This record gives sequence, C-alpha cells and structure tokens, in this order.
Amino acid sequence: MSGVGKTTALDELRRRGFTAVDTDDDDWIHVVAGEPLWREPLIDGLLARDRDAPLFVQGTVANQVDFYHRFDAIVLLSAPTAVIFDRLSERTNNPFGKTEAERRRIAADIAEIEPLLRQSATHVVDTDRPRGAVADLLAAIAAEVTRRRSAAVRDGEQAGDADGVHDEDGQRVDAHPGDAPVRAEQ
Repeated sequence: MSGVGKTTALDELRRRGFTAVDTDDDDWIHVVAGEPLWREPLIDGLLARDRDAPLFVQGTVANQVDFYHRFDAIVLLSAPTAVIFDRLSERTNNPFGKTEAERRRIAADIAEIEPLLRQSATHVVDTDRPRGAVADLLAAIAAEVTRRRSAAVRDGEQAGDADGVHDEDGQRVDAHPGDAPVRAEQ
C-alpha cells in the first residue's frame, strides 16, 4: 500500500548500513498484460548474489510468490488507513494518493489485498511508530533469522520460522510463522 512507510523503512535501513533494494525503482518490474511483474532474471540474480549480511527487498507484484522460497522472512508492513492517508497528504516525494480516486483505490487494496499478503507473511510490522522503531524491528527480524541460520548450520539442521522477535512493548511481531534474504512487502 502506498503510504505504509516502505521507502522510509528502506531509507533508514540503508542509513544503518544494510543493503536494501526497492524493486519499485529502476528496471526491476515490467508490465505484462497490464500486470506489473518482477523481471525474474533480475530478481533471481539479486537473490543469488553472495552476501555476508541481510538483504532487504521491497516490492509487491503478482509473481512475488514464485520467489518466496528464496526468502528467510516475508514481512508485511501495515498501518491504519487513517495513518496512511495522513502520510499521503504530507509526502512530497510521490504524487500518488492525493486524489479521491487514488485514495479509494488504496482503501480497496487495504481491504482486499492486505489480508492476502498477511496470510503469506512470516512477520507483520505495524509502521504506526517512529521510523527508527520500524527499522529496529526489521533489523531484529534479520538478526533472528541470521542467528537461527547460523545455529542450524552449526547443528546440521534447517532453520525454522523466526519466533523470537518482539517490539519495544514486548509484543511478538511475527503474527504468521511461515516457511519462507528478508523481504518487506506492501
């Protein structure tokens, strides 16, 4: 959803030294029969690169599900509709979401698409909090995934879902343990 805080979260993660890719930018997406899709060879190449630190990838397209098995975590960024509309009114880096028709589309996406994304998410992060707190949660998810992966390699096992990440109030942020570098979607 536009206005949920994806760009802000990625910018903060980059500021902290993480690699974060916004697949809404550049040439990551092409349109096929009116549907925006990831360019599979580019995404495949991105995910196949050797790395020694977490990779955060943002994007929401119809064929993202084809890559879920390549991600250690799939994070849904979510915020109340009123918060999203307030952000859209104030932002200056993107004109989308300013018209009533665009806001109706966003509200429909929240009602219809967000529940589907929530089902496939391994974690849900409420972005109705300071940008630093959102980045802290995303970094904590990545750290937990890295810790589990290291332990699994050490123990000769396969890492399971991340279940130890909590927000600043001690609440679990992994609403949907799942099987699927870290991905912020929405």
